[in-house]
Amino acid sequence: MRRRCFPVLGLAVLLQVSAASHAAMVTTPGIVAQTTAATFACMRWMPVGVCFWLRCSLTGCSVRTSLKVGHYNPDLVVSVYNELGGNPWAEIRATLGLAQRTAATGLLGSFLPVPVDSAGNRTEGTGDRKDHRNLVFRETDAIGHPLSTLSGVVAGVGLVCASQTTSFFPYFQSGLDALAWRQEIPEIFYAASWVPGLREVGTFPLQTWGSVHPRTGWTIQAEEPKAAAVTAQRAGDIVTRIGQPHVYVPLTGPSSGSQRVWPPGPLVEKNARTGTWQMLAPRPEASCNVFGTNDLVGLSGWGGGRVDVGGDYVWNLWRPYQCCGRRGQWFLFDINWISYPP
Repeated sequence: MRRRCFPVLGLAVLLQVSAASHAAMVTTPGIVAQTTAATFACMRWMPVGVCFWLRCSLTGCSVRTSLKVGHYNPDLVVSVYNELGGNPWAEIRATLGLAQRTAATGLLGSFLPVPVDSAGNRTEGTGDRKDHRNLVFRETDAIGHPLSTLSGVVAGVGLVCASQTTSFFPYFQSGLDALAWRQEIPEIFYAASWVPGLREVGTFPLQTWGSVHPRTGWTIQAEEPKAAAVTAQRAGDIVTRIGQPHVYVPLTGPSSGSQRVWPPGPLVEKNARTGTWQMLAPRPEASCNVFGTNDLVGLSGWGGGRVDVGGDYVWNLWRPYQCCGRRGQWFLFDINWISYPP
């Protein structure tokens, strides 16, 4: 009887180790459920104005109106993690993980001075060398949210704006951007990469989580959740702009013919009017905020309760839209009675 206990005990230990290695793992149904739970806090839907349309037919032309609404859409799921191809979003890891790893090591590995898959793995430094203990590297992916395409389907109702993103589409994968994400080329030469106080996530010099530039996987931050947040901010900064020196697909305007959409602009750190973050893992949250909170007076700090044993972190990125349903062949003008986002 005792001999039979050892295989069972070994299997239990193996399962525990496997679970710990992906403690922050999320699934598509889980993302949808957590996003739905945060709808009232993060969506911030409200009527903001009216649109005027010119509609013409064989009997003449008339001016028609439609309600203009504003709300935040969950555009992206941004994952920050350790191992190349090891996205904590289970379905993405299963479908894109191996392809990302193969492409990164095969196509880009020859251009780098070190193997592509050797840059990650938590922090740099050992017990004998404390100078690099806060130097952290993370892989980062920005994938279209599972509900993004659904917003385009229901956009015809006129009360929901179509998203700029397509569900499950990989807009940014750091493994494919290996040269810039690991070697900091060419952003190491940007002024914001050298001048303290420029593009800081936080308030310089009293408290800062880190700088947006250079937009790489390397951060200098003692608290792991904050380091992951800075890396997520960098990925969001890249994909919401065009013409950046990275391998990525920029977010472009929706092409819904049933409505006119005013999409959000580029993501800006500490500015909730450009986008907010909802943590999905390791601690699911039903609210949205910006990164860079001043936690100097807190006992545990912002990172308290948000540390993942496997070093994996996942957020929703919510961004503000305005739109109105099409009521004619030609859009004339719009009037906002309230500024949005407020």
